[in-house]
Amino acid sequence: MRSFVVQRNGRAAIVEELAPLAFAGYAHFTAMQVRGGQVRGLDLHLERLRSASVELFGRALPENRVRSYLRAALEAGPADLSLVATVYSPAGEFTVAGTDVEPEVLVRTGPAASGPEGPLTLATVEYERVLPGVKHVGEVAKTYFLRQAVGQGFDDAAFIDRRGRLSEGSIWNLAFWDGAAVVWPAAEMLGGTTMGIVRRQLDRLGVPQRVQEITLADLPALAGGVVMNSWTPGVAVRRIGSAPLPEAQSFLELLHRAYQAEPLTSP
Repeated sequence: MRSFVVQRNGRAAIVEELAPLAFAGYAHFTAMQVRGGQVRGLDLHLERLRSASVELFGRALPENRVRSYLRAALEAGPADLSLVATVYSPAGEFTVAGTDVEPEVLVRTGPAASGPEGPLTLATVEYERVLPGVKHVGEVAKTYFLRQAVGQGFDDAAFIDRRGRLSEGSIWNLAFWDGAAVVWPAAEMLGGTTMGIVRRQLDRLGVPQRVQEITLADLPALAGGVVMNSWTPGVAVRRIGSAPLPEAQSFLELLHRAYQAEPLTSP
């Protein structure tokens, strides 16, 4: 059985169809882990695609059509895999919001992933993403800063905005622990689907949460920190810049327990 497929609008993509997208920089996507042919937080992924399509193209595809494209890709692969669904316009960068050019969907699957083991060290970079609420392509800056961080001996990078607030990582959301509550950074950022899953399940578990501005000066008072994305609900962070963070195994276990409480659903 194939472990990697690329489909355009629910059928196998051909080179001529992929070429325009390969040179385009105006598209958005969502990434998910599929287990047993099912997905956690499917509603969050679908809403991400819908809202980003409206933002970039002025229109969104019907949800049932997007679901059918996801199902077609899952049927062509193994039960456990990674999936990326990219929405783009055949008009490319020349798309004008409100036109009749309908977006198209490219779905790519590959081997299942679970992220690094950690703990990680994060370099700090002053950077703010353009359209931070949209998971769009063409993110050359975040990859550049990741490479720079690795070159400096760190594992990855964390971004600080012009107000000195920690916001997010290169491909991660940040979360912290104060010993009793989960603390989410207050800043402009991409709200991850895993972050959304964890937050609603923590609510159901009755775990305190709050959103607050977090600067480097605030880190010594915190009891732990993690990064999370579609791979994993938590990888421990032991240092951001020069500020160490204590081990918080109970915090990691809490995040993973909350994530596992989210039911798997089929497209």
